[in-house]
Amino acid sequence: MLNEFIAIRRDLHQIPETGYKELKTQAYLLAYISKLPNKHLEVKKWRTGILVLVKGTKPEKTIGYRTDIDALPITEETGLPFESNHVGNMHACGHDLHMSIALGVLTHFASKPAKDNLLFVFQPAEEGPGGAKPIMESEEFAAWRPDTIYGLHIAPEYKVGEIAIKPGLLFANTSELFISFKGKGGHAAYPHLANDMVVAASAFVGQMQTIISRNIDPMDSAVITIGRIHGGEIQNVIAETAFLDGTIRTLSPETMEIVWTRLKQLAKGWEEAYQCEVEFHPGSDYYQVDNEPLETEEFIRFLKEHYPESYVPARSAMTGEDFGYFLSEIKGFMFWLGVDSEYSLHHAKLNPKEEAIPFAIDVLINFLESK
Repeated sequence: MLNEFIAIRRDLHQIPETGYKELKTQAYLLAYISKLPNKHLEVKKWRTGILVLVKGTKPEKTIGYRTDIDALPITEETGLPFESNHVGNMHACGHDLHMSIALGVLTHFASKPAKDNLLFVFQPAEEGPGGAKPIMESEEFAAWRPDTIYGLHIAPEYKVGEIAIKPGLLFANTSELFISFKGKGGHAAYPHLANDMVVAASAFVGQMQTIISRNIDPMDSAVITIGRIHGGEIQNVIAETAFLDGTIRTLSPETMEIVWTRLKQLAKGWEEAYQCEVEFHPGSDYYQVDNEPLETEEFIRFLKEHYPESYVPARSAMTGEDFGYFLSEIKGFMFWLGVDSEYSLHHAKLNPKEEAIPFAIDVLINFLESK
């Protein structure tokens, strides 16, 4: 018989929705939560998200657990019998697993509440434009603000049954990068009468990498990646506009500031050198996931005692997660949950092993009961 929460994961996998459009997802979650014993539950909606408070038997504090609920604008290529029904959208980052795990833990405590209050945060828009910061600023969250908070993220590179975690920095600071170049178009045969923005943008891609190699401490680390370039409309017309879309990753907020300062300085030079306008457009910025040492060490001790084969020391990664905003104000941690997939996060063929779901539920229930 299929595990209940694996079945839920498959249901959620079929209805992926992007940030702040998670209407079917929210409805599905609310319908499930409404069937739980409600003696100890209070439920609030926030935009397309949900907050669920499980009142403790003798509460002295509130412990938070956060899951993200949105999907990515990726066309699925897994061929699974329960693949996405929303063409062009896919749970390619594992948020369907995240939600099913959270529901499993919530289901247990709805019937058997812990001593302390538990707050389950079903957060929208993690992939963009960023739901963590605004939900933290909401009246709904403020009313039940937790004293500690935990979260997880699936990791294709680890085996099922493995949990990777470390104190301190786990995920990087990230910033979306959108740049437009505007010059003067013209006939391909008369380049001297135009200002070619394909040339300007292409040169800028190469030059921005010198920020990493020449402005960042070699003992530090940063990444600038341009994932999309668009310029021009036809082969024999010089492009009047060009666009670069990318991302910046750094290991500290200070390094992120250096990168942005140098990018803007370069842009001013480009405007002069290529006789064009260079404009930066707003994107999402995510704060680093910095695990609080005492909370993290407590969890590691718990794993070593109760799941001795599971603990794996993690390394810092350049991935981004807006859970970092929670940890910037509330002590807690995030960990990697092994799902042993051939394909990486954000890949159209990502296929996590579902046995990780009941394993994670068991670990989290036991940990929260030990608090």
